[in-house]
Amino acid sequence: MTFEQLYSELNYVNHSREKRKYYATIVLNDATLLPTLLKVVFTVDDKISARAAWLFEFVARENLDAILPHLDVYTEKMQTVHLDPAVRPIAKVAEYLIGAYYDKTANKTQEKLTKKHREKIAEVCFDWMMSDQKVAVKAYSMSSLFLLGNEFDWIHEELLLILERDYLSQSAAFKARARDLIKRIKKAR
Repeated sequence: MTFEQLYSELNYVNHSREKRKYYATIVLNDATLLPTLLKVVFTVDDKISARAAWLFEFVARENLDAILPHLDVYTEKMQTVHLDPAVRPIAKVAEYLIGAYYDKTANKTQEKLTKKHREKIAEVCFDWMMSDQKVAVKAYSMSSLFLLGNEFDWIHEELLLILERDYLSQSAAFKARARDLIKRIKKAR
């Protein structure tokens, strides 16, 4: 499937689980489509990129190993995504990757997600925490950063400062996640 064909098909993807699953299955059954999908995801000024990002997230959720060969592209370009409906799935994929990396059960993500990848994800997650993002993006970012803070000792201190600074001005959902992480960071000290 060419870029143009995939781009055209993405017009039929919507937020429904059924549509995302249908198109994710196509991509999962043909791994050669992933580079093309990522090319659309990172066509960041085009609204169709959000649909591609939804699909990319669904692929990652269904089979995280499928995206591992594309970690360099993902981590190098993730900070370029700026449309609200596209940032959320990109942040969710970061949370999937970081969660799998620090999982106690051995998995392929632990072999493929390099220190450079993890540092880039941390950098972008901090950018999202400090910018005007939706609460879901901030929630996924703070979860990723919390786990990364177990490896990179400076992260917990920075994350704690941001969480305490923003606590009063954020939504109830942000406060709930932040309250838990603040408690866990302080307990770990």
